[in-house]
Order: sequence, then structure tokens, then C-alpha cells
Amino acid sequence: MLSYQHAYHAGNPADVHKHGALVELLRLLTKKDRGISYLETHAGRGLYDLSSDEARKTGEAAEGVSLLARGEGAYADIIARVRAEHGEHAYPGSPLVALNSLREQDRVVLMEKHPQEHAALRRAVRRRGAEVHRRDGYEGARALAPLNPRRGLVLIDPSYEVKTEYAAAAQLARDLHTKWPEAAILVWYPLLPAARHEELLRLCADAEPLVDEVAFDLKGGKGMTGSGLMLLGAPYGAGDAFAAAFASGQPVLRRCA
Repeated sequence: MLSYQHAYHAGNPADVHKHGALVELLRLLTKKDRGISYLETHAGRGLYDLSSDEARKTGEAAEGVSLLARGEGAYADIIARVRAEHGEHAYPGSPLVALNSLREQDRVVLMEKHPQEHAALRRAVRRRGAEVHRRDGYEGARALAPLNPRRGLVLIDPSYEVKTEYAAAAQLARDLHTKWPEAAILVWYPLLPAARHEELLRLCADAEPLVDEVAFDLKGGKGMTGSGLMLLGAPYGAGDAFAAAFASGQPVLRRCA
């Protein structure tokens, strides 16, 4: 959906969960010297200002990244690095989280369809060697996969503004898992009272994904009550990576009841 802009939600508890896990999974995949590929279907603008009108309107970062304990761990290190370059209110979206986790031998492909978000994304990642496409992430991922290097990670992170997107994200994950078996396919989804994410999990159940769900407090329990990550083709050690991400997200995240 072209109406969605993540600037209103940047740095919220779901970002703490998602970005912390992304850091740890990329650390896992880059332990060996051989390069990997990283592909993202809904990249957003890549860099956010938590003092902007959009961020202050919702105040979600104040219930997320602003509550993190001071500066320990790889996720915190990346935030500190981005703020040293862009200012104390800067927050890295997943493209900058990935680029700050990867190396020269790694390939990064980012897709963003929204024209203003795409333009901002290009500015945020210039001089970093990322391939930035203005195209539909569902179409683009299917067209480009598999990438070289073949080992890698795909992040599918749509807005879920329409309920059919749960099934669409599940089908894309399944298609990529079949077409590009060397890659781990990571899908983020919100936990909402309507529990529409259950359709996504059901449609991918036969692929035996690794699932990590957390709860958090946001807007007094109105709207999102938690965040979920589904990983198809999980590499060895991915469970430990999720556990490390949960620890780095304290005291914002808690285990689901």
C-alpha cells in the first residue's frame, strides 16, 4: 500500500524485536568469510528522525528504542554508529541495520515502491553499494531470486494494511523458500487482537518454520500487542540468535503468555 509510511512507527517495540533479530541473524550468517546476499521487499526510507513530526505524533519510539538499556550489544552498537553519523535522534531502519551488519563481499538488494520513501532510501544508502529498486517487492523478489552469492537472508516486512497481505506474504515466503533454498526467509508480522497472523503461519506450517513471538506494551494495549518473526530455512544457531535479540530488547520485550 502506497499510503503507509514507517516514519510514524520507527523505533517502536516491534522495530526493537525485528531489528534486534535481524542483527543477530546477519551476525550468524557472516561468521564465515564467504559473502552472502541480503534482499528486502519493503525497505522504507532506511533512516528515520525520531524528533520528526511523524515520530512525535505517535510517540511510539518512546515506548520502544528509547527505553532500551544503555549501549550494550550489536544492535545498540549499530544505533550508536548511526547516531554518530546522523545525529542523536537518528534511528536506522532495516536497510541501514543490514548495511551496518554486512561486509564488502556481501550483496544488498532493497526494494521500495513508494516514490518518496524510495527517494529517501536512495539518499540514506548512497555510497554504501546497495542496489535500490523502485518496484513492488512481491514481484521484484520473485523476479530476482535466487541472488548470487546464493547463501543469504530475505526480509519480508509488509505493512499489513489490508488483511489479504498475510496470505500474500506467506505465499511469497513459500515461493522463495522453494526457488532459493540456500537463503533464510524472514517474515515479520504484527500480533493483533484479530489474530490474522494465524493464517500466515498456517499457510507455511509444512515448511516447519522457526517462529519467535514477543509481547510488549504499546498505546495502552490498543492496536499491536506484540510482534512475530517466522523464519523459513533457518540456519543452525538461529534459535540462539532470536534469544540474543530478545535479551538485547530488554526491558521493552517480554515473552508471550
